[in-house]
Amino acid sequence: MLRLENVQKTFGGVTATDHVSIDFHEGSLSAVIGPNGAGKTTLFNLITGHLVPNAGSIFLAGEDIAGRSPREIVSKGIGRAFQVASIFPTFTVEEALMAAIASHTQLSESLLTAFPSPSVRARGEALIEVLGMEKVARMRCASISHGDQKLLDIGLALALEPRVLLLDEPTAGMGPEERWQMIETVRRLWERDRMTLVFIEHDMDIVFEVAQTIHVLCYGAVLAQGTADQIRGHPEVIEAYLGRAADGEGEPV
Repeated sequence: MLRLENVQKTFGGVTATDHVSIDFHEGSLSAVIGPNGAGKTTLFNLITGHLVPNAGSIFLAGEDIAGRSPREIVSKGIGRAFQVASIFPTFTVEEALMAAIASHTQLSESLLTAFPSPSVRARGEALIEVLGMEKVARMRCASISHGDQKLLDIGLALALEPRVLLLDEPTAGMGPEERWQMIETVRRLWERDRMTLVFIEHDMDIVFEVAQTIHVLCYGAVLAQGTADQIRGHPEVIEAYLGRAADGEGEPV
């Protein structure tokens, strides 16, 4: 579904993405991990058109989308939720979701009326239900909790009906219980829609529990790729990122 071939991005003399080749298979649930500065968010920015690679190709369902505008890439079927939630602070949760749905379906008149079309309202209510946000649906986005704002950001991406969904640290800034609630919601959404889902995450317990395939970046290059068991026991990954946590004797660095 999504394939990167020898993708490179430099900033001056710094190589942020070093000839990266990765396959994210259709319907897969994958994690991208690595130390701070490994190039994880840069990779997402390249996929979504916020950065243009210096070299290489990015294929979505066989079409090279490298260098296309973010708007065009969204229209091709790639959605993204950001590390810092990007929401409509003065809207209610349901208004924000319905505005995103109306914009995606080109029902722009729905943005200008207090009475969205029945199809927009039905999709918005369905999204609220699947996200489990019924209790905060009529609250202003700026007033809901950090975790709910992150969940809403995912909902706004889902409103675009993506074939590929990228989540940049969906559990960042959350407590332990809230992190697991979030990741279980993410897994439930993936199981429901079977989209190709890729997430960046620093919590290795979550990564090893949820991801089918893990891609490890280090200094902008792919260090290793494999299952949880393969990555947990990979000597170079332990040395570069996991430390002694892989054998239960320490914490990730």
